[in-house]
Amino acid sequence: MIKKTFFIFVLIIVSCSKKEVVNQVKQTIINPIAKCEDGFAGEFPCNDYDLLTHITLDEIAGENTQGNDSWGWVDPVTNNEYAIVCTNKGTSFIDITNPADAKIIGFLKTRTENSLWRDVKVYNDFAFIVSEADNHGMQIFNLNNLRGLVNIPVEFTADRDFTSFGSAHNIVINEDTGYAYPVGTSRSATYKGGPLFININNPFKPVNEGGFEDYAHDAQAVTYNGPDSDYSGREILIGSNETEVVIADVTDKQNPVKISSISYSNIGYTHQGWFTKDFKYFILGDELDERDKGLNTRTIVFDFTDLDNPKHHFDYSGPTAAIDHNGYVKDNLFFQASYTAGVRIIDISNIDAKSFTEVGFFDTYPENDNTAFNGAWNVYPYLPSGNIIISDINRGLFVIRKSKT
Repeated sequence: MIKKTFFIFVLIIVSCSKKEVVNQVKQTIINPIAKCEDGFAGEFPCNDYDLLTHITLDEIAGENTQGNDSWGWVDPVTNNEYAIVCTNKGTSFIDITNPADAKIIGFLKTRTENSLWRDVKVYNDFAFIVSEADNHGMQIFNLNNLRGLVNIPVEFTADRDFTSFGSAHNIVINEDTGYAYPVGTSRSATYKGGPLFININNPFKPVNEGGFEDYAHDAQAVTYNGPDSDYSGREILIGSNETEVVIADVTDKQNPVKISSISYSNIGYTHQGWFTKDFKYFILGDELDERDKGLNTRTIVFDFTDLDNPKHHFDYSGPTAAIDHNGYVKDNLFFQASYTAGVRIIDISNIDAKSFTEVGFFDTYPENDNTAFNGAWNVYPYLPSGNIIISDINRGLFVIRKSKT
């Protein structure tokens, strides 16, 4: 009995040792190539965020490449993490599981011609890609194709091209319902640039089920679970529509209903926004107010407690004059891609009290923080590892992480 107990004790110690080794391996995976020290990670200004990897545009897609949008994907079989990086030429897929040893897996060319505007979202392990390139439509790519490849990088082809519409500025997806919403489509088409309703529950057989006639530059579509009980369980689309924010109920695709809209002072261009986690507030970026109104980076916050009666809550002013582009909420943080000022990380936990606090940043464009269209286009903060993807117009892919985590 004593010998058996001792043997079990030894097994426990060995098991713990193995776990420690595994944890050490994981720590080496997230070792930064440049720690944020004394305000810099290498050449890049920073605050509390380290650089894990940087891949240039030449490496991603060759000479004369310009970066734009990005997203992320986690392989459900291997748990590998991928950055999906869009450029003027197409879409690249990069394994960033070990950021210090990131691997470019392959490249999917634009369907028609090059364009400065390309956008991608993911649903059920498929990437859905749109562009402002003429007659581009929507490329559908099975991300499971990335698994187990040896001779990389690979030049991929789309698994399906959906061409029932021409160009689109952007695409949003409600993963709860399996609907994709291309936005910024042709103003001369049936819905005059408004969101299209594409059923993608079967990604190989998408179905166009109509649209909403109100031009949207960007949008967010959610299954609503917020404070306005009138709309619980409804599919709500928030459109950032150039001069106003529009709230619509798109549950019935044959009969979408505009709920309300709201504008605000000093409009430049109503660009993109995101709900807070509790659906109480909507955080908006205006792309041209810094340039046209002479403001520092401005973030507009709306109170959406009552979707029929949205209200302006307050404006947050950032520390630079850079133009804010895309922003996303994760828990109590707002991750804001702000072109020349890089990505700003803002604590929004005191939003009720009309107070935001910047708690970190990583500046991918060290030349300056001018009001110009250079630098960070997009940020993706939702990887399970906590690593954060940034796509930069001038410098390609960055992966960053909060220091000492």
